Amino acid sequence: MINLHYRTVFTFILLIQAAVQHTNAQSAYQVETKQPLTPMPATLWGLFFEDINRAADGGVYAEMVENRSFDFPKPMTAWETWPSNRLRDGVFLVINQSAQNAADPKYMEITTGAKDTVGLVNSGFDEGMAFKKELTYNLILRYRQLKAGIHCRAFIFDRRNHIIGHITLPLLAPADHDWHTQQMNIVPQDTAAGGKLLVIFEGAGKLDVDRISLFPTDTWKQRPGGLRADLVQKLYDLHPGFLRFPGGCIVEGNQIVHRYQWKHTIGNLEDRQMVQSIWADDVPDRQTPDYMESFGLGFFEYFQLCEDIGAEPLPIINVGMSCQFDAAEVVPVNELEPYIGDALDLVEFANGDTSTYWGRKRAQLGHPAPFHMKLLGVGNENWGPQYAEHLKLFTDRLKAKYPDVKLVNATGYSRNIPVFTYMDSVLRARKADIIDEHFYDTPKWFMDNSNRYDSYDRNGPKIFVGEYAAQSDRIGSMKNKNNLLTALAEACFMTGIERNAGVVSMASYAPLFAHVTGWQWTPNLIWFDNASSYVTPNYWVQYLFSNNKGTEVVPMTVGGKAIQGQDSTWASAVVDKEKHQLIIKLVNMSSKPSAKSIKLDAAVKSGTIITLSNTHTTIENSIANPGNIKPETAAFKAKGKNVSLTVKPNSLTLIKLDL
Repeated sequence: MINLHYRTVFTFILLIQAAVQHTNAQSAYQVETKQPLTPMPATLWGLFFEDINRAADGGVYAEMVENRSFDFPKPMTAWETWPSNRLRDGVFLVINQSAQNAADPKYMEITTGAKDTVGLVNSGFDEGMAFKKELTYNLILRYRQLKAGIHCRAFIFDRRNHIIGHITLPLLAPADHDWHTQQMNIVPQDTAAGGKLLVIFEGAGKLDVDRISLFPTDTWKQRPGGLRADLVQKLYDLHPGFLRFPGGCIVEGNQIVHRYQWKHTIGNLEDRQMVQSIWADDVPDRQTPDYMESFGLGFFEYFQLCEDIGAEPLPIINVGMSCQFDAAEVVPVNELEPYIGDALDLVEFANGDTSTYWGRKRAQLGHPAPFHMKLLGVGNENWGPQYAEHLKLFTDRLKAKYPDVKLVNATGYSRNIPVFTYMDSVLRARKADIIDEHFYDTPKWFMDNSNRYDSYDRNGPKIFVGEYAAQSDRIGSMKNKNNLLTALAEACFMTGIERNAGVVSMASYAPLFAHVTGWQWTPNLIWFDNASSYVTPNYWVQYLFSNNKGTEVVPMTVGGKAIQGQDSTWASAVVDKEKHQLIIKLVNMSSKPSAKSIKLDAAVKSGTIITLSNTHTTIENSIANPGNIKPETAAFKAKGKNVSLTVKPNSLTLIKLDL
């Protein structure tokens, strides 16, 4: 009886061990480092920039004065007179000269008597100006004296109207009726938010003022009139492969007259013709009537930014169509020549030598060397026969003159509409260079569709996933959040993009920036106020993929299949030949830890493990708590051809191993 009992127990143990070994064999992940699938495109992970959510004016463009040239439709937007009633007595008068100069249509005429002390107060963008103690700020005045005698002073205030800095601004130009630009430095004695600028005019005289401007000196690369360093640094840290600009819907405008015209965005500030943004009234729940595009951040600055952060420039041009969600205006085919000409001139501006007209223009702006643009987007979220007809005319002309520039073509705004299938078939028949696809959907959709590109034609056009973001509520909802769940769902989808890097050559999250009080759309990658900024869990996912993209995609499978949801896990792997590393990305969408066994075809040594995880998938970062969730890095011990680990619940895990 005793021997029988032991034999029974022993047999039972053997059966369990065999079952465990069988299970482990089935669940062990296989990574084949010596069988690369495809080279990794240097452009795979990039950035999409659009002037939405105050991304440009009031955002990355560091100008602190809103409506600095009085050119808004309501010229006193963001301005008040001091005392408050002086707009009515003729001291201040807005002159409209649009018939003579459409690019700089308005200026302020100030006429004062001997006993007058009057002023103009600007409140800045959204919640007011933010100042840093003892940082120098450049106050710029563009003016002309019609009658000498006016003296100027400037003051900056905190939100309690306490003076924290002031200067005397002597007008150096004579009363010669010519415009002059004068700059003075002002240094606040305290840090403040919600501040204002006051410029005082006193004494008898007559003065025209075309621009009052205020910039911090700690801009990116300390460029005068430049970009906010904290926001650009966050872009630089992603090491993006490309930067798509300037949008987005603003390329089209809600009317043809409001379309983005790159030639209106270069040169002297007074030559850059302002337009109302499509985002001023396009979102009923977030009306922003003062949303204008000053183009202080224009095409030259975009190209310069690309160069600064090491990204390939990808400008998008208008194809003679306004936003098809709005008026859907279409320029007749026989009137497209100016639009096609602008596209051809843009390539010359970016790439032409200084013997060409537009190459010389670029050199005059301070950049004699070409920008070496290799990519050009023709249209944004356009669709239908009209777009196909316009696109052919643009493509034929551009390819005839610049055959090496790859053209990006749109397929509409969603995969769920018939016009997507129509445009996809048209573009494939034409053997297009790159097809642009956009996805805004639920976290579940992103998880379920990590295999989207597995069946795409490897010999067809390349794919640009130009806009994508998981929506925690629904597309267009004001309740969407940048939480861990949406970030991890995007990571699942990104493992599929990475696995199919032979088909998908570029991908970018959208939108990029959002002001915490001035936004029209959510979710967004980076949030900011006028003083600070923070990144989202979604940013950290982009960061981990972009900074660890390797040089070759290698197979990572379980049971001979790609890992795309089995045991709530998504995974991909790359090899970095330059660093001689294997980089494995694992997404665990389960709320429980998960043990993983990985078998390799090459020996590895110890490395590092980076984890983005939290027990609560609703966790977010904020201005008050910018580091609420961020990646954690630790040493990881490994040796030989077998790697074992337990990944955390709700996590993206990167394992970097030396081969």
